Amino acid sequence: MAHEFAISKEIEIDATPEQVWEAISSGPGVDSWFMGRNEIEPGVGGTVRFSFFGDTSKSTVTAWEPGKRFAYQGDEAEDGTFMAFEYLIEGRAGGSTVVRFVHSGFLSDDWETEYDALQKGDAMYLHKLAQYVTHFYGRISRRNLFLPGPKVGDEKRAWAAFTAAFDVTGTVAEGDKARLTVPGLPAVDGVVDYVDAHTFLGVRTSDGIYRLIYGHDGTLVVEHHDYSTTADQQDIEPAWQKWLTGLAG
Repeated sequence: MAHEFAISKEIEIDATPEQVWEAISSGPGVDSWFMGRNEIEPGVGGTVRFSFFGDTSKSTVTAWEPGKRFAYQGDEAEDGTFMAFEYLIEGRAGGSTVVRFVHSGFLSDDWETEYDALQKGDAMYLHKLAQYVTHFYGRISRRNLFLPGPKVGDEKRAWAAFTAAFDVTGTVAEGDKARLTVPGLPAVDGVVDYVDAHTFLGVRTSDGIYRLIYGHDGTLVVEHHDYSTTADQQDIEPAWQKWLTGLAG
């Protein structure tokens, strides 16, 4: 049985409505802060394609008002489940923009677990959108890494590994200095830009955004968006994979 849901989030971004619109309504823009690969056909009735680990899902654009409103809805599955997404954009005096994001539809029988994961994930990605537009507008992510690792039952052990990877200690807070210390990767200085203790640790550097994730089922995930001009010159995945493998058990 499908269960109806709706999640609503709001964030103010230090950017213009036009800058936010570009980041949410074009494939390269979305790729630069979200997961997978995204293609967006503009206009009502257009197709939104989301490719992730070899699978591609399709949605239909249901609202297209440049600089104001963008919405799309996925096809309904046999069990009645589907997801719909809506962005409402409002410019504010002083040049900032308020983005209201609504994620709705119908979830499967395990809806409570799914809903909790979506609540947390939506908040993190909306914040990542804001970080991208504020700090990297005009730059496209040349390499996106979304790397799942092992399942770790002890969230405290996972969190300790997250904080060690970025050399932060104690009670971690946004604004704390960070430094990437994963073996096999260049040491990079940054700042903690997102914290949801034991679930998400986010770090922003001069050329990228990182997210270390402890999934609802204990799966560890590394996310990285690289905006540097040398993004294709080093394969970072093996080092991250080795780090994740070392956390198994």
